[in-house]
Amino acid sequence: MQSRKLRIAFIHPDLGIGGAERLVVDAALGLQKLGHTVEIYTSHHEPGHCFEETRDGTLVVHHIPPPFPRAIKGKLHVLFSHARQLHLTCHLLRPSAPSYDVYFVDLLPTCIPFLRLGAHTRVLYYCHFPDKLMAGGAYVEGPARPRGSLLKRIYRLPMDAVEEWATRQADTILVNSNFTRSVFKRHFPSIKATPRVVYPGINLDTYMPLEVDQSDSDITSILSDRPTFLSINRFESKKNAALAIHSFAALRKRIGADAPSRKLRLVLAGGYDPRLVDNVKTLQSLLESAREHNLTYTVTTPSTSTVSLPSTVPLPSTVPLPSFAPSPSPGPGTEPDILFLLNFSTAQRSALLTVPSTRALLYTPTNEHFGIGPVEGMVCGLPVLACDSGGPTESVVDQPPAERTGWLRTPDPEVWAEALREIVRMGEEEREKLGERARRRARERFGMEAMARDLERALGETVEMGRVPTPVGVWAVLVLLVALLAYIVRALL
Repeated sequence: MQSRKLRIAFIHPDLGIGGAERLVVDAALGLQKLGHTVEIYTSHHEPGHCFEETRDGTLVVHHIPPPFPRAIKGKLHVLFSHARQLHLTCHLLRPSAPSYDVYFVDLLPTCIPFLRLGAHTRVLYYCHFPDKLMAGGAYVEGPARPRGSLLKRIYRLPMDAVEEWATRQADTILVNSNFTRSVFKRHFPSIKATPRVVYPGINLDTYMPLEVDQSDSDITSILSDRPTFLSINRFESKKNAALAIHSFAALRKRIGADAPSRKLRLVLAGGYDPRLVDNVKTLQSLLESAREHNLTYTVTTPSTSTVSLPSTVPLPSTVPLPSFAPSPSPGPGTEPDILFLLNFSTAQRSALLTVPSTRALLYTPTNEHFGIGPVEGMVCGLPVLACDSGGPTESVVDQPPAERTGWLRTPDPEVWAEALREIVRMGEEEREKLGERARRRARERFGMEAMARDLERALGETVEMGRVPTPVGVWAVLVLLVALLAYIVRALL
């Protein structure tokens, strides 16, 4: 156990609502609980679009707004991401800035060499997934293939080179799964070190069953007695939430047009940022998919959210404003088939995961780096249906059936519909046994305490490397500059 209590600075680009943000929040909470001092630095933090622990004072958050935009007309995201993080780095390297024992950096490694050189402080880098593999959407296994136009590939070359070079400067590198580690080693050939796997962990206390407060309209408005399938993911195209809609529609056709099939409900909940064109287009596409299947729907946000509903979302001038057409009429006195819940609150998430009417959690991304969603479902005793690739193959047990905590299936709507039918037909005893296995696995392997202990050990080892010395090359440059200055002064005299 780490005896020395550390001062740790977390550096995260955008502290919104997502899996990476959830990991950062839970990692910070876990380390703080172990007695360490933790502060988070970010370039973007909006109180109406963030996890509650980052706005209620539980965690210290330093929001340093940059002078740079996120993008220009939806373009140059990566370039401005680098610029925004360098601006944040300059803030941390000010003479008046507080000093820390170690820096925890994730998502974007641009700042690492500057922190080491400027602050002489060791840096731990947590790699969720190589950014150069996420630029073209969902990752596809196999040899790397060029994506996008020739101009975009030329633009990405220096960005990808900077990512690999900056990552290589980290004193310690961690990844979130064995899958990510294998991808990291394959696509970062110049980095000889093998990253250590530290699985993301969740705060188990926040997933306890809640008594529904009938006076809280945010909760009562999203719950239903109807059997519900729940999907939790950001509204991004690579998350493939359309698979949930197509599978749900296929299941209803298989069961038939009888009353039981009409009682089924689907909830798609996740982070939604109207600044991101991909978020807006993804939501529009999902609504269109619902209409194609003649499924009724409602789009809602919690009362604490400052994000406007889609009909008022502004887009860059180069992107046509989508028309969010109304859903088919559900009929008088009936609930919609699909609920789109944007930027859910912690209470809403917990209520949906623990209410008895929720029958399963659907996790739709393929080749997901880790995926905290399946763990959230398991800790609440829910059967999980996920794609048979990437991180979920390490968290969800499909075979043998006696040890099952969920289903891993190829991302095909018909295949998923069959798995959903199995889940619907499960008896109560079988469901209870599966739920107990799922809860036990989640608590033993993916709890916040386990992650915090692993991070504490890695951070402690990083600090023990000692103060970062000034590189010989820097001293050589300084000597040359002094010699040149002396020569110029002598020549002038």
